[in-house]
Amino acid sequence: MENRILLVTELGPDGHLKSSIRSLLAAAKALKGDTDVLIWGGDTTSALVEAQHLPGIHRVLNGSGATLAEGLAEMLCALVRPLARQYTHILTAATAIGKNWMPRLAALEDVAMISDVVGVESSDTFIRPIYAGSIWATVCCPESLKLITVRTTAFPGVEGERTEPVPVENLPCPAAMPLSTRISVHTHAQEGRPSLENARVVVSGGRGLGSAEHYEALLGPLAEELNAALGASRAAVDLGYAPNDVQVGQTGKVVAPDLYIAIGISGAIQHLAGMQTSRVIVAINKDPDAPIFAVADYGLVGDLNLLVPELTAALQK
Repeated sequence: MENRILLVTELGPDGHLKSSIRSLLAAAKALKGDTDVLIWGGDTTSALVEAQHLPGIHRVLNGSGATLAEGLAEMLCALVRPLARQYTHILTAATAIGKNWMPRLAALEDVAMISDVVGVESSDTFIRPIYAGSIWATVCCPESLKLITVRTTAFPGVEGERTEPVPVENLPCPAAMPLSTRISVHTHAQEGRPSLENARVVVSGGRGLGSAEHYEALLGPLAEELNAALGASRAAVDLGYAPNDVQVGQTGKVVAPDLYIAIGISGAIQHLAGMQTSRVIVAINKDPDAPIFAVADYGLVGDLNLLVPELTAALQK
């Protein structure tokens, strides 16, 4: 049977498609089959035009309405489930939203779910990390419907645009279900800086910074010189040095920039799981035996309070 693939994408705060859709397209390309894209949200007008010109897709499914604006798992499953058995594979990014609704769909359909896929070997065989990324597991899924969350940093995004738009099919908006309600959303805007997920350079701080004041005072100027996003270890977030939404690691965000600078981060396996696939890793730590140096391409041993300002000053020249 030929593969039929559905990619369920997400919209950014500005209503446009997130760049992760192009990494999902790369994963779908490895599966070799007809690929549809499902756009959902409160207002999908801008994203719909973008989706119609994505390369390598068959059609766009449009789910738009007030009940989908909050991205609740119940609403997304109500939208996707009637379509599920038309496909052999349903893929979404391994984000907080994807990790929320996909397990619910798997339970409703009574099929296994494959999470955090970083490689596709065939239509039923996939590679995913286990034990916080210290081991790569090759798993085979015999299910007729395969539900997959994709670690998008592992797949270089497909480039290019279609000259002719693909057809659009509008889906009925699911009725409201009073099972859960989104009360509030708190985000940390990095004004003037790229987003953490898409940045080519990430500067992250850990417990070694000592305070929230040092986090911004030391890392901010360096990030500005490098046009970098700011990240943090879980320890730094737990201590209140940085907001939760910049946490990098197994329970935070997974990033794979061209350059990752870890400052005052010891290198616990939980943190390495979120950044060890970065192209170049630079570590600054006063402990020469810190585990972070085992994965770093370049390391500076010394007082970060002296080394970071020196590095920033050198870049300013």
